[in-house]
Amino acid sequence: MAARPSADDDSGSGGEVPSSAWRVRADAWEFLGYAVKQLAAATSPSGGARQPRDLPREVRRLLPLLESLEMYWASPGQQYVMELRRILEAGEYPEALSLIEPVARRVAGHNQHAQEPSPDPEREADRVEEPAESRKRFEVLVIDDVSSADREALQTELLNQRRPADAFNYEPVFVPSFEDAIVAVLLNPDIQACVLRPGFVPKSRQRLSRDVRSFLDRFIGKSLPERPLDRILSLAEKLGELRPELDLYLVAGVGIEELAGSLTRQFRRIFRRQDGLELHLSLLAGIAERYEAPFFHAVQQYSRKPAGVFHALPVSRGGSVIHSKWINDLGEFYGLNLLLAETSATSGGLDSLLDPHGSLKQAQKLAARAFGAQKSLFVTNGTSTANKIVHQSILAPGDVVLVDRNCHKSHHYALMLAGAQVSYLDAYPLNDFSFYGAVPLESIKRMLLDYRRAGRLHEVKMLALTNCTFDGIVYDVERVMEECLAIKPDLVFLWDEAWFAFAGFHHIYRRRTAMASARSLEKSFADPAYARRHAQQLRELGAAGGPDSGLDSVSDELLLKTRLLPDPAKARVRVYSTQSTHKTLTSLRQGSMIHIHDQDFGQLNEESFREAYMTYTSTSPNYQILASLDMGRRQVEFEGYELVQRQADLAVSIAHAVARHPLLRKYFRVLGTKDLIPEQYRETSRQMPLRDGLAAMSEAWERDEFVVDPSRLTLHIGLTGVDGDTFKHDYLMDKYGIQVNKTSRNSVLFMTNIGTSRSAVAYLVEVLVKLAETFEDEQSSLSGLGQRARNARVAALTSTPPPLPDFSRFAERFRKDAETPDGNMRAAYFESYKAGSCEYFSAAELARRVAAGEEMVSASFVTPYPPGFPVLVPGQVITEEILAFMSALDTREIHGFNAELGFRVLTG
Repeated sequence: MAARPSADDDSGSGGEVPSSAWRVRADAWEFLGYAVKQLAAATSPSGGARQPRDLPREVRRLLPLLESLEMYWASPGQQYVMELRRILEAGEYPEALSLIEPVARRVAGHNQHAQEPSPDPEREADRVEEPAESRKRFEVLVIDDVSSADREALQTELLNQRRPADAFNYEPVFVPSFEDAIVAVLLNPDIQACVLRPGFVPKSRQRLSRDVRSFLDRFIGKSLPERPLDRILSLAEKLGELRPELDLYLVAGVGIEELAGSLTRQFRRIFRRQDGLELHLSLLAGIAERYEAPFFHAVQQYSRKPAGVFHALPVSRGGSVIHSKWINDLGEFYGLNLLLAETSATSGGLDSLLDPHGSLKQAQKLAARAFGAQKSLFVTNGTSTANKIVHQSILAPGDVVLVDRNCHKSHHYALMLAGAQVSYLDAYPLNDFSFYGAVPLESIKRMLLDYRRAGRLHEVKMLALTNCTFDGIVYDVERVMEECLAIKPDLVFLWDEAWFAFAGFHHIYRRRTAMASARSLEKSFADPAYARRHAQQLRELGAAGGPDSGLDSVSDELLLKTRLLPDPAKARVRVYSTQSTHKTLTSLRQGSMIHIHDQDFGQLNEESFREAYMTYTSTSPNYQILASLDMGRRQVEFEGYELVQRQADLAVSIAHAVARHPLLRKYFRVLGTKDLIPEQYRETSRQMPLRDGLAAMSEAWERDEFVVDPSRLTLHIGLTGVDGDTFKHDYLMDKYGIQVNKTSRNSVLFMTNIGTSRSAVAYLVEVLVKLAETFEDEQSSLSGLGQRARNARVAALTSTPPPLPDFSRFAERFRKDAETPDGNMRAAYFESYKAGSCEYFSAAELARRVAAGEEMVSASFVTPYPPGFPVLVPGQVITEEILAFMSALDTREIHGFNAELGFRVLTG
């Protein structure tokens, strides 16, 4: 994954295909340009042509690499590189350079729609004239093993269908085999449609890299179906797993009427080979369908129409701004379009968020398709509100909710408002770094079994967890739901994916998202083979009364040790996901979505969900936010795969730089899987799986209970002697403008995203080097006393502080019974409203009273940032461990704590 494709790098030298092609491909074209420019400069006009043996080693190495890579791109394509090789071997270096430079610019992303010169005059003549404003361009993968002549004929047939009126422009790329089709879709994000023809062969003739070969063996298996139709269906299924947004078409020779009924779910359409025009039109129609952004288009059209505003919003149409003497600079700064699009209207092509029937309803349907949900809704005031909507729609006072104590504060407030009985789950602690991981599945199962033993399992309504956590810990979502449904078949799941909205657009990430897992479970439960596996498991567990009795007679300890399968006849898939689109995808601030896959939504939750949505949704939503959500959806359907792969790869390059630079590794260390996930929750052992390739990452994400999102980098800074909060504000932000979101006592969290560039990564590494040099200079100039002080700071930041406190317990008066831990936060919260019910105590006085055995109960939420979760909630008993943790915090911001008065405590 190094930036420069060197001869000893496994990323793709010697004609192999690399696993992360975008960087290697861009660098190869760039370095080829450097090398050929030097050749051109060194060749005098009278020097004559150079011979093939005179080509430098670097050029001879890069050409076969590019030939291998460009096989999977239509533009410039493998033939382009082969012709370029001929020109170079003829010593025509200026001409070669004129062919290389535009390709290098386009591949690097400087001009995505520019067309490179063609070394083939006949091909150039076939190009359709395009308007100056270049149309959006995509590539079509044609999978068939045909001769060069037939390939040229097929290409000509497709390209001859293009018309000046076409909204989009495409070029075909041909591969001969099943394996090559998978590799092409993996490597080439420009592919937006695939045309399958029955003549493709199973194996690639390319020499693939070890990583790609390993991935193919895991993903495809060692053998393919023998029957051509089964092989076609298998390839369609695999392409859909990798990139479900792709349009798939089948071109068959005979008998398509018989095929049509059985293939409609896999293919958008089936054609006879003679239907070239219909195929062309279908390719364009498929792209147009994804390209449509109905609400953005409606807002755009509204802003262009003349209007007279006799309604709310003086700012609408810029009325109160443009002609103002004092705030006209507001319009100059934000631009006229923003003001023209401001309106309270819900007609004229626009729509109502609270009762959508037109463009907004269609935009939300497109979002559901993109994110793999049954239903998606837009939220304009953040995922905090989205969480409250879901909780209120499902929970009634007295319902028991199992929830990660380490989750976002919005869950705690939502549960208080709903009047739910809250049963907190503790995540495993990472005491050395002062933050939590995630909640082990065993802990969740044990809690459910405790409620079963207490005769209260029927009261448990929901499980709410954060996936992925702020620090990048990702659950095995499908396994968690599967095993919980084995114990509680009607359990509802809320997955807070505020920081994981991007994950549905990459094949490895996707398998651990809520919506993909819900679809997978529903498919499994409908399979008769799954029912047989469930019955077999009951027999093996020795369930008294046979399969019909379920797990009621099986011991808790045996159930905890077994990977449980639910009864597919009883289990209901009821899954909700809340996502901060604005955090990890393209949207204006506070743009979020709720995604739903609930088999019982219409029967059990539709009305209450509508009321909850009405409760928390503004009657004056921001149309710009809604339009940006619509456009963010369009973006990820076209380029989400590319952008997500790139953000993960860029993060790995940062980790590489820190590990390899001698000065950086003296002061910094990027924490990996072994640091953040205890061994008992892992079957694999790689510190950073993606560093070893997609196959290694795929294996870890298939097998391990928890994995680490590679785009999250927790940088341990203890050896600098500077705490995380100071490092963030005084060093990164104030000195260099580096923005980070989260710190701990001795770490800083860096996150790459779909907008991160290679330049930004280079700047971060450069800043870290400068800071390391600063620390080095400071250390060398310290006196003996100063050195001792520095050593003490380092020791404090690298030693284990007071352990992170688990949730203590709710006071007895807020609990239902002594056997189960749930408490009523709502009762405790509103008790604090009564006059004389609360009193403030300093930390020292609280510690004295707790040590003396008094039960001190929190009256409010106390949330330090970091770590960003409530250390205390209303009704919780305050312990010595909690006070010790609070006293050790060096954070500047603690919500719910009065620095002058202390902690607010219930005294009634």
